Amino acid sequence: MGMKTKIALGAVVGIVVIGAVSANADDNGTSSADKGTSASADRQPGGAKDTGADAGQGEEKTKKAGKKASQAEQFKAFVEENGTVQEKEAVSHVTKVQGADEQNDILDTADVHTDFTGGIMGEGTGPAKLIASAFADWKQSENGLVTVYDADGELLGNGEF
Repeated sequence: MGMKTKIALGAVVGIVVIGAVSANADDNGTSSADKGTSASADRQPGGAKDTGADAGQGEEKTKKAGKKASQAEQFKAFVEENGTVQEKEAVSHVTKVQGADEQNDILDTADVHTDFTGGIMGEGTGPAKLIASAFADWKQSENGLVTVYDADGELLGNGEF
């Protein structure tokens, strides 16, 4: 009886901690656009993580056009401006990016979908590493993980950002 009680109590405490962390992450009342603005503002004075200026240039161009670009378009624009030839080629296969605009530095995840086929044994495995590397140049997080998928939703690769 004593061991079962300890296990149950540990499970309840774990659930409460996870709930508190997730509630605290969204508790500040700002929108996702405000989060990106404040995050880049926090990075610029420190100098070490100064990427807000590069990422903001692509957004400014699309806002002038009258609409906000999708995350995939923003990512492609950043790589086109700042990436290597190999990264540009790999990122040209990106079809969709999810989760790049919502970061809390606790556990940030982003998904990048491509038009490659064949899963982890297909031709997209090498470019997936380039895509993950380019994504890490575009977005920074204290604890971020980007996952790259093929056209069928199969895992191609992942990396930290």
